Amino acid sequence: MNFKTVDPIVDILITRGQNLLNSPFKPYEFTKNPIIDKYLNDLDYYPHFFVLACVMDRQMKAERAWMIPYFVSQEIGHQDFQSFSKLSLEETNKIFQDNRLHRFNEIMANYLYKAIQRIKTNYQGDASLLWKTNLSSATIMRRFLQFDGIGIKIASMATNILARDFKVPMKDKICIDISPDVHVRRVFTRIGFIEKGATVEELVYCAKEMNPEYPGIFDLSIWEIGRNWCKPYNPICNSCYLNSYCKKIN
Repeated sequence: MNFKTVDPIVDILITRGQNLLNSPFKPYEFTKNPIIDKYLNDLDYYPHFFVLACVMDRQMKAERAWMIPYFVSQEIGHQDFQSFSKLSLEETNKIFQDNRLHRFNEIMANYLYKAIQRIKTNYQGDASLLWKTNLSSATIMRRFLQFDGIGIKIASMATNILARDFKVPMKDKICIDISPDVHVRRVFTRIGFIEKGATVEELVYCAKEMNPEYPGIFDLSIWEIGRNWCKPYNPICNSCYLNSYCKKIN
């Protein structure tokens, strides 16, 4: 099936994705806290905040997970990577346990500590070397996947944010897949792209089929629709820009 010739929704979403990709950089609201978001957006001086936040983003509300590197920096008294690199595993565990930073404090403290050590050892203490300079999307994805606790979903999300929002130059975007979270799955099902009960793999390959050169182009648009309007119960269809085209499959 050639989606582009039979479904106007695809063209609308691709156009919106291209507009986001080509728009000028503006700070991303990761947490809605301007002080914390300032560090997360500063890839020149604090790229470790972004990478460590990606490691933390699981099994809890995203806005809260992205705050964790900042909370750790408050405990150690500094935001620079050198201060993070001096943390022992025991100290990291204590910070997580004392402040209840995550639903799974021991596991996530271990992931954070290992991530810091990987940045220190593999990237000379500069987390931005994960994506410098003009690398392929496959290389960046693979490097994120080497961090304990990061899977395909988070690696895709992180690489997509770097390309779309931070305007990081990449040789291609062919390996940036859509992140199949609950919002994306729900919207893909309701608009008829996938059947109810479809596997994650089918969802991912559906996006590849619709826009193979950059499958992740749908990610933010679909996520926003699911978060703001296409809710699990009582969806606000009249406010959604896809309303006149949506199949509204429950």
